[in-house]
Amino acid sequence: MSFSFFKPSRPKSPSELVRSVRESLLALDAKTVADVRALEKVLEDFEKNLLSMRQMLFGDGEVEPNADQVLQLATEICRDGVLDLFVHKLPILGWEARKDLVHCWGILLKQTVGSSHCCVEYIESHPDLLDSLVVCYDNKAIALNCGNMLRECIKYPTLAKYLLESTSFELFFKFVDLPNFDVASDAFATFKDLLTKHEDVVSAYLISHYEQFFDLYEQLLTSPNYVTRRQSLKLLSEFLLEAPNSQVMVRYVSEVQNLKIIMKLLKDTSKNIQISAFHIFKVFVANPNKPPDITAVLVKNHDGLLPLLHNLPFSKDDEQSEEERDILIKEIEKLVSLAGAC
Repeated sequence: MSFSFFKPSRPKSPSELVRSVRESLLALDAKTVADVRALEKVLEDFEKNLLSMRQMLFGDGEVEPNADQVLQLATEICRDGVLDLFVHKLPILGWEARKDLVHCWGILLKQTVGSSHCCVEYIESHPDLLDSLVVCYDNKAIALNCGNMLRECIKYPTLAKYLLESTSFELFFKFVDLPNFDVASDAFATFKDLLTKHEDVVSAYLISHYEQFFDLYEQLLTSPNYVTRRQSLKLLSEFLLEAPNSQVMVRYVSEVQNLKIIMKLLKDTSKNIQISAFHIFKVFVANPNKPPDITAVLVKNHDGLLPLLHNLPFSKDDEQSEEERDILIKEIEKLVSLAGAC
């Protein structure tokens, strides 16, 4: 007696799996979405195939993934334009499917053929996918998924460079200040990666887009939102004080408008913001080549600045900041003395 009908079905090959996933995603058209039953059936098929894809990429906990199968899967996904479908159909998918897709996305980008990352190169030649992911921050339902996918992309210098130089980069200055805390926080995490992951790429961008970038960044530093002010100020000190950005830093601390913003933040009601502002303010004062107008502002405001510096809320064990504070006070007093002598 044969019981062959109890045998499990043969696992799909990478080619079959990619074809099935692609067909399911293509079936998610306007007509299907409008039909509840048809939509449920297509989504069920897609989720089943996506789970198989995830198992092929990650293994199942007992069996490690087959490297040849993973590579073939990534190659065929690029060849058949499935990455585009992943991005454009994401809003239609269910919560669990979106989560699985995000996990698969990161693994796919890591796959190499020879010395090249096939999926990264695909996105390089289809950069509109990055723009589409950025715009997704406007959709609360998928914002965090797209944020994860963007941060996987930003790990690669060419993709980070495209995003920095694209018009969609300006949208981050809106997204990081959104009223929805979770979305704004995720957008800021992506924004921070863009400005810190690849120092040389960031330095070249800041030099060539200096005025445009810092005009927008001023809006974050002066935002009425406490979290936005605090995060953007801390991030400013992180990327501005990186060695490759020395040229940008010298220009930044030579401009009176920037000094006035930092001085205002020194007076913020938040201790954290005051301390972060201090670490940027000290560069203005310590700059050995201060322009005359910077010196003039420091001298003019010394009556307010000196008591403010004396009362900065450093932690008890932060001796270095206290020493730096004392040096700044002496430098400002010296500037006032010299101005008086003149």
